[in-house]
Amino acid sequence: MEQIVNFDAILFPADGRSPSLVLLMTSPMTTTHHAAYTQNPSRMPHPEVHMDYIDENLGSRAWKYQLVEALDGMNRKFACPYIIFYPVVSRDGMLFPINKAIQDLQGLTYNEEQAWRGNLVVGKYRENPFTSMMDISMADFPILKNFLQTHGSPQQV
Repeated sequence: MEQIVNFDAILFPADGRSPSLVLLMTSPMTTTHHAAYTQNPSRMPHPEVHMDYIDENLGSRAWKYQLVEALDGMNRKFACPYIIFYPVVSRDGMLFPINKAIQDLQGLTYNEEQAWRGNLVVGKYRENPFTSMMDISMADFPILKNFLQTHGSPQQV
């Protein structure tokens, strides 16, 4: 039986603390009959472990993700893109707090209507975010900072 596998990820806390490395836990996903024959079984990430105020009863339905495959102006995709996990369902139905760490990164370009909310967890992968996750490091921070400075949340407030 496969077990829990952890990958290094970067946490952008909503309360304004500095981003830091955390362990992103993944577990085997239930496979269908045909999917059982693939070389790389899918793994379900659990970023909700690092998300405050999230509805724990919904599991993966309480968060969404956005892929970062390239920065603006790039003509090729990253060999190892990023995946940003963000919370969407709070336990009390209220909006998540605005992510102050990202608000500070955005500075004068900050737009409250497109604000990232709650704790963000950022991972890295090779080909498919659910079959080939890999460790991220703080060396990836400048790329993520560039993306987050110029892109608001895909979540509609």
